[in-house]
Amino acid sequence: MYYISIRKEDWHRSLENLLSSHDVFVPVKDEFGLDYEPFRLSQAEKIAYNVPKPTTPLKNFFLPVRENVSNIVREGRPRIIIGAPNCDVAALGLLDEIYLDKDFPDPFYRERRRNTCIIASDCWSVNEHCHCTSYGIKPYSEEIADMALLSDGDDIILRVISDNGKELARQLTAALPVEEPGKLSFAEKRHRDTEALLSDLNKGLPDYKTTGEIVLKAGSEIWKKYASKCVSCGACTTICPTCTCFLLIDRPGFEKVKQTDACQYPGFERVAGGEDALFALDHRFRNRYMCKYVWRPQKFKSIACTGCGRCIEACIGKINKNELFMELA
Repeated sequence: MYYISIRKEDWHRSLENLLSSHDVFVPVKDEFGLDYEPFRLSQAEKIAYNVPKPTTPLKNFFLPVRENVSNIVREGRPRIIIGAPNCDVAALGLLDEIYLDKDFPDPFYRERRRNTCIIASDCWSVNEHCHCTSYGIKPYSEEIADMALLSDGDDIILRVISDNGKELARQLTAALPVEEPGKLSFAEKRHRDTEALLSDLNKGLPDYKTTGEIVLKAGSEIWKKYASKCVSCGACTTICPTCTCFLLIDRPGFEKVKQTDACQYPGFERVAGGEDALFALDHRFRNRYMCKYVWRPQKFKSIACTGCGRCIEACIGKINKNELFMELA
């Protein structure tokens, strides 16, 4: 890794120049919240750097809610996604294990990953339900992403991580005055401060491995208690950066459509004979946590919850999984 520094106005001008060949997405904050939008120089002042976290998880850029997978894989325009928090970047580790499996790769996912450069954003503050450090994830990216961004007054500092990041840095800084940043002590302090905030915010929350152990041992009563407020809307799973269940739907003309599914939906495990192992709501509710904290760790190296907290924020029933885990602990 190495760092480069660019004046913010030059940085925005460089992004505008790249629009002729790339699609560029940035995190924009407005009255509705923070989310990704296509970059426009006229709206550069609305870009929120180093702020957690866009409403849309990063996975949606690679796994659309609905797509026709009987189509031929076509190469799209190269994309640059700016502002992804490390909880989302770390989640790509699991998605890569699943969809880039050497024996069963997903060609659509593979093409999108190959065609996308990710510029992560170090988090310099926390939201109410952020808990990445509880699961061993830092609030800043040092892998998987191609670059990471730090905003320092009138300057943008880029931490170049991958070979793709090096190439993009070359394109961004062509014919621009680029400097090596001076002391990065301000960034190190920001990182320490954010980690301290997260530590204070999540006192008593068990780590990822311990959570799996207590979930496995938990009796039925606690699942019934928390599931009593669940409305089976599936918001927790569809907004999760690591949940990737899907249906394959056959349509006329030999089309096959892949559509996002969720284990919280009624009928998720119903089979042709009518049997449904997850018919009971509390069984579906428990299934999600067993999948994330028990079954996924048995099969994959990457963890299946990166502590973004979106499932808590999106829940119509106001179910807080962290309260559930602390009660179990």
